[in-house]
Amino acid sequence: MALTIRVMREDWADPEVALPGYATAGAAGADLRANLGPEDRAEGIVLAPMDRRIVATGLRVEIPEGYEMQLRPRSGLALEHGVTLINTPATIDSDYRGPLGVLMVNLGAEPFRVEHGERIAQAVIAPVVRGGFDLVEVLSGTGRGDGGFGSTGRS
Repeated sequence: MALTIRVMREDWADPEVALPGYATAGAAGADLRANLGPEDRAEGIVLAPMDRRIVATGLRVEIPEGYEMQLRPRSGLALEHGVTLINTPATIDSDYRGPLGVLMVNLGAEPFRVEHGERIAQAVIAPVVRGGFDLVEVLSGTGRGDGGFGSTGRS
C-alpha cells in the first residue's frame, strides 16, 4: 500500500540532499539524510563518545491523520560505529509540522563525524490505533501474572 507523505524543505536546506527514499523494494524504512546548515556542511558534525545531538534533515513533513512516522537507527551505523538514536523509535505525530530532527547518540569509543547528505536514520510509516483508558479495581489474570523483566527466563 502506498501512502503519500508531503515533504517541505527548510529555506536554508541544501536542495541537492535527496528526499527520504527506500534503498530496496522490500525496505520497510525510508532513509533520512543529514542536511546540515551551511556553516557545518564542509566539516560535518562530530559526535564525541557519549555525545548526543539533534541532527537536522532540513525537512518538515505532513503525515496523514491516523499514521505516525517512526524514526529508527541504521543498523550499519550502530554495528560499525556505535551510533544510534537515543529515543528509538522516535514518534513523529500526524499533527506535528516543525523541523524534522534526528536525535543521535555516539555509544562508540571513537568520535564519529556525521557528514552532510549522509544517511542517518530510517523513517517507518505506521498506522496508529488509539486506545481508551478505563480505571478498574481488578485486572484479568494471566499465566504470567505480574512477572516483569526477565521473568520468562533466557531460553
